[in-house]
Amino acid sequence: MILGNLSGVSEFRLLGFSESSHLHPLLFVVLLSLYILTLMANTVIAFIINSDNTLHTPMYFFLTQLSCLDICYLSVIIPTILENLVVGTVSISKTRCALQMFFFLFFGVAECFLLAAMSLDRYFAICYPLHYTIIMNSRVCRSLVAGTYLCGTAVGLVHTLMTFSSPLCGSAINHFFCEIQPFLDLLCGNTSPSEIQVIVVALFAILTPFFLVIYSYIRIISTILQMASAESQRKAFSTCSSHLLVVTLFYGTAGSMYLRPKYSYCASVDKFLSLSYSVVTPLLNPVIYSLRNKEVKGALRK
Repeated sequence: MILGNLSGVSEFRLLGFSESSHLHPLLFVVLLSLYILTLMANTVIAFIINSDNTLHTPMYFFLTQLSCLDICYLSVIIPTILENLVVGTVSISKTRCALQMFFFLFFGVAECFLLAAMSLDRYFAICYPLHYTIIMNSRVCRSLVAGTYLCGTAVGLVHTLMTFSSPLCGSAINHFFCEIQPFLDLLCGNTSPSEIQVIVVALFAILTPFFLVIYSYIRIISTILQMASAESQRKAFSTCSSHLLVVTLFYGTAGSMYLRPKYSYCASVDKFLSLSYSVVTPLLNPVIYSLRNKEVKGALRK
């Protein structure tokens, strides 16, 4: 154990999957394959949407942004994970660790709010179909996307600056990248203020857009149930089902990671949860949207 204040530490050690070193070759192949598939799937989705004029609508504009976020989100951490699996414990500079934490939070929070913007799009499309094109014009869509990036920047800066300005009593991070929760174990003395900070910011970054999603879907379901024909109801539900499934996957895994106190942390469980929302979800997003969307499948065939 390293005792004393190590605020002047210049680098950290990422322990990664040190407890299961015998699985490193298998994990490397699996994660590298998932990374390549995710890059290909999200790139194809973005390319199809941009090259097919019939898909130049607000819903697919947001889907393109989601694909770009997923690519960036995954690229922040996968190279470090693969390096860890090859060489074992990875040494990472304080600057690189801070940048990794910031960009991971930036892209993650931006995705939270982008999913909320996508729910608003579905809300206006179903509840106000006659005014939809006026409400969700290109300026509004660009403003919503800019707002998601602004929220991501704010949360990333607050978390990163407050975390790295605290006194440290260790340099070994029991994780495969510079994640906030395991980083709290390195802080000296009473870590309660830092834990509260993490939960408060998580409440803003996760629950605020989540409640917006819930409100949108309450109104959407209410409107759908008032439709006269069963066919109209089926079509309306089909336009929302993909987004609702993505929201459930992303918010469910992210919420279980950040909205709980430090004493409930378990390194192995946390690593699994991190892989779920940072590696698996970005791959599932394009699959869900393409397999459950006739327009995307039609554009892909063309």
